[in-house]
Amino acid sequence: MSNDPILLGKALTSFEALWSPRIVTRVNDYDVRIAKVEGEHIWHVHDDTDEFFLVLDGELHISLREPSGERTVLLPQGAVFTVPRGTEHRPYAPSGASILMFEPSGTSTVGDRHDDVPDHVDATIGHALDS
Repeated sequence: MSNDPILLGKALTSFEALWSPRIVTRVNDYDVRIAKVEGEHIWHVHDDTDEFFLVLDGELHISLREPSGERTVLLPQGAVFTVPRGTEHRPYAPSGASILMFEPSGTSTVGDRHDDVPDHVDATIGHALDS
């Protein structure tokens, strides 16, 4: 990783793939990832970690299956939300969005348990900028 400032706008222009997060930096044992998203992701669960979302551009919806029932949170540009560990969730962006996520290094984009992974979802993690 670089010790220079990272321009998120520049990092976002370095790739086109949807639902394929890129690591822009690390903080201790956490990856700071950015992604372009549009349409639906898959229902999935992270058993051992929360998942933090910041909407950089556009609007993100996150459906949640909680003990009290299913609900959807709407995140406009500039909003943050944390999905608690063990909560089944499905992000989607009907009109597209750019997001930043903060997760322990090595966390799979499709969680520990998930629906079938469609071809447009890349479960690996790439780097947006060369070190």
